[in-house]
Amino acid sequence: MDLATVIGIFSAFGLVFFGIMSGGSLLIFWDAASAAIVVGGTFGVTLINYPLADVFGVLKVVKHVFLFRLQSAKELIETLVDMANKTRTGGILSIEPMIKDLSDSFLAKGMQMLVDGIDVSAIKGVLEKEVDYVEDRHKLGAEVFTTLATFAPALGMIGTLIGLVQMLQKLDDPSKIGPAMAVALITTFYGALLANLIFLPMAGKLKKRNKEEILVKELIVEGILSIAGGENPRIMEQKLQVFLSPSNRTVAKDE
Repeated sequence: MDLATVIGIFSAFGLVFFGIMSGGSLLIFWDAASAAIVVGGTFGVTLINYPLADVFGVLKVVKHVFLFRLQSAKELIETLVDMANKTRTGGILSIEPMIKDLSDSFLAKGMQMLVDGIDVSAIKGVLEKEVDYVEDRHKLGAEVFTTLATFAPALGMIGTLIGLVQMLQKLDDPSKIGPAMAVALITTFYGALLANLIFLPMAGKLKKRNKEEILVKELIVEGILSIAGGENPRIMEQKLQVFLSPSNRTVAKDE
């Protein structure tokens, strides 16, 4: 579970509800018709904008907002360097037992192709194609949430206009103007709430996750190609250090 996401959800919604409760009952902010217009309308127009499979496919990506554990890039470098040292002393087949213990399926796939004697250019092509596919899939998820965030306030405004029209029809009864205006404004509130507290933050988190995962996969591809080329493990390690932030890099010690 991503702690930052949990803290963000509780703090954002908690403060909003605190503001509501400090001025009255929570029930005055509930209106079924307004919720139907904003929630139903937003998802409806999103289905117009995207194929059904893409919208429901986003559900598989949403888990990255809450449940996401990416293997440490520093640990991956150490693993790749160990494999490079192993191949220099025992040959490429000597690392086959290590593949079974790898937790990263992408790394295991690349190393298995290397052990199987597949051409290096073919390995590079397969891995890079998979990286592109993962990036496109994650970008689509973030794009759908950004679209939801665009439509939600618009549907809220449409609901407000509907409420205003209904309110203007009751101008002959001043006692009904206040409640009608309140209902009209609630739809705008719902739209702003969904866009700024749910959809936009989710889109931002997915974009961040995508960058992190692609960086790790690019590191793995670079490491596998270095091993395939018989590169010196110490040189390979220093080359892979560029994928880390300066504070996490290991300074090579002179022997």
